[in-house]
Amino acid sequence: MIEVRWHGRGGQGSFTIARLLGMAASVYGGQYAQAFPSFGPERRGAPVLGFTRISDTKITDRSEVDACDYVVVLDETLWGPQVVTGLKPNTKIIVNTETPDKYKLDGHDVVTIDATSLALEHLGRPITNTAMMGALIAIGDFVSLEDCKQAIEASMKPSIAAKNCILIEKAFAMIREA
Repeated sequence: MIEVRWHGRGGQGSFTIARLLGMAASVYGGQYAQAFPSFGPERRGAPVLGFTRISDTKITDRSEVDACDYVVVLDETLWGPQVVTGLKPNTKIIVNTETPDKYKLDGHDVVTIDATSLALEHLGRPITNTAMMGALIAIGDFVSLEDCKQAIEASMKPSIAAKNCILIEKAFAMIREA
């Protein structure tokens, strides 16, 4: 089973992208998936968590993800103990940042991408969730890019979906080329 924890702030789409990844895996990829949020105070800008589980077999565990295979940080200001707690050996961490040298963690791969600049370029807004999903699937190889694009197209208005499909492709290519 693959377990992903998404760290974001209210309004950044961290639960939306957890759900879209689960949809890509289950509806289009033929796997089983769960996606669910964990909110504190429900307000824009407050820290929020999203979780995605993906498996080839039925998933019966309904608890929060304690030990994850991947951690995705949509907002680098959230970097801290909550991000690095509950990691499996060799967990891969993806951080949205302009300063990649700042993020190192012994025993774990830390991948960085300037998803904010990509989002501003392609969406005109700093909504980084689809760019971060592109980075995740580029290093994870457990859900295909095409399955993710299909989930985006099925869940968003056509004009917004088209921009997000370009964004996920760009982020995917950036990480694969790095």
